[in-house]
Amino acid sequence: MKKRRYLVLEDGSYYPGYAFGSEKDAIGEIVFNTGMTGYQETLSDPSYTGQIITFTYPLIGNYGINEDDFEGLHPGLKGMVIHELADHPSNFRCTKTLDEALKSFDVPGIYGVDTRSITKKIRNAGVMRGTMVNNADNLEEIVAGLKAYVLPTDEIQMNSVKEAQRYAGEGPRVVLMDFGFKSNILAELIKRGCEVIVVPWNTSAESVLAYQPDGIMLSNGPGDPTSIPEAIATIKTLMNEENLPIFGICLGHQLVALASGAKTYKMKFGHRGANHPVQDVVTGKVSLTSQNHGYAVDESSLAQTDLVVTHRALNDGTNEGVRHKTKPIFSVQYHPEAAPGPHDANYLFDEFVGKMIASKGGNKHA
Repeated sequence: MKKRRYLVLEDGSYYPGYAFGSEKDAIGEIVFNTGMTGYQETLSDPSYTGQIITFTYPLIGNYGINEDDFEGLHPGLKGMVIHELADHPSNFRCTKTLDEALKSFDVPGIYGVDTRSITKKIRNAGVMRGTMVNNADNLEEIVAGLKAYVLPTDEIQMNSVKEAQRYAGEGPRVVLMDFGFKSNILAELIKRGCEVIVVPWNTSAESVLAYQPDGIMLSNGPGDPTSIPEAIATIKTLMNEENLPIFGICLGHQLVALASGAKTYKMKFGHRGANHPVQDVVTGKVSLTSQNHGYAVDESSLAQTDLVVTHRALNDGTNEGVRHKTKPIFSVQYHPEAAPGPHDANYLFDEFVGKMIASKGGNKHA
């Protein structure tokens, strides 16, 4: 028997639907994702920590859940909003339904609501607080609680590893600074033979350099990049090293900009999905990209830095990539590891490996 559940937004609007997943209530920042596939990678992406995800694609759960495609083992999302729930998935890799997966993660969901309407509201008004409750009789009290709710600021600390983890490889040694990294970033580096050392977000520059890295990877992650000033200071120190390749992805891109003296800002509704066109400003080539961010680099603030613009989003003109004028440092706002999403930008990992080999010989740690 279907159980009623209600999605309430801080502007007072509410959407009746039906419950799946965990039975608990949830509160968080409500955002939308435009991907037509990849719901499993999305729900397990650490960058969604503290958020309620609304999927614009109408049917979710149709190919079920498997153990191999998770981007994080402990999903941090607060809830999931979908139009139609597929409770009889069909895929040879499927081991459980979406409902079963959310129950195991203790994450509530709601289905049977007009997700396109919610998306339009967020596009017009911007991201806002939302809650999923099993009883909405006291609507005014619920809305008052939403308006008073303070969004968390420790999402990065919640997701980062607590101690260093080493993955063997015969190629260049990469120190991956973990701000909430997706597992496919690690997989792409390992696939290219890299030795990878994953370190906590607050690892000092001195400790990072003690590993004698051939390159530094700055991962994606949730939240406001300005919330970790100590990491920004560390990255600034690392960027001052002579001929040390650094590659930043998503949050890592924003941290490269902040460490260079640029600014970031919170977007009205962000970019979340697997279908965002990005243009290389030098070649004019357009790539379809996977994206998940609510903050962006203020491109006008780059003028007084040593960074130059390399990529822009075609949908809204926001910054999507930079490189250093003289050093082997570059970063992108989108996700070249493509989990989920197109593989157009996967070549950036090859570019990073090439920079490491060119700058330090690459194989000296074999």
